[in-house]
Amino acid sequence: MSTPSRFWREIPQRYRLEANKCKRCGYISFPPRLICPQCQNREFKETKLADKGKILTFTVIRVPPQQFVDQAPYAVGIVELDDGVKLTGQIVDCDFENLKIGQKVKIEFRKIFDAGEAGILCYGYKFVPE
Repeated sequence: MSTPSRFWREIPQRYRLEANKCKRCGYISFPPRLICPQCQNREFKETKLADKGKILTFTVIRVPPQQFVDQAPYAVGIVELDDGVKLTGQIVDCDFENLKIGQKVKIEFRKIFDAGEAGILCYGYKFVPE
C-alpha cells in the first residue's frame, strides 16, 4: 500500500496526468523517468496524458485486500490511452457484465482509499465507461 507521503510526491502524475516525452524518440514515460527506456536519452519535455482510451483487459475483484473491502466487488483493468500510454486502474460506474475489451473509457479523479487512523484521503484516477 502506498503511504500518504508517497501520494504527495506523485501528485503531478496522479492529479494532472503529467508525463515525460523523450525529445529524441518521442517515447512517453509515465510516471516520468530520468532516462528514456527506448533510446537512453536524458532530455524530456513535460506532456499531459490523454484523458480517454480503451480497455485492453480487465478482471473483477471479488475478494479484495483489506483496504478495499468496502468497495468489493470492483473491476480493475489495463487501459490504452489515445496517446498509446497504458495505465492500470479501477473501472467504475458500470455493470461488470457489460464491460468489454475495446470499450471506450475516460479518466476521472476519485477517492482511492483512506490512509491510517487519521483518515487521510488519497485520490487518483479511475476509468469510467463513456
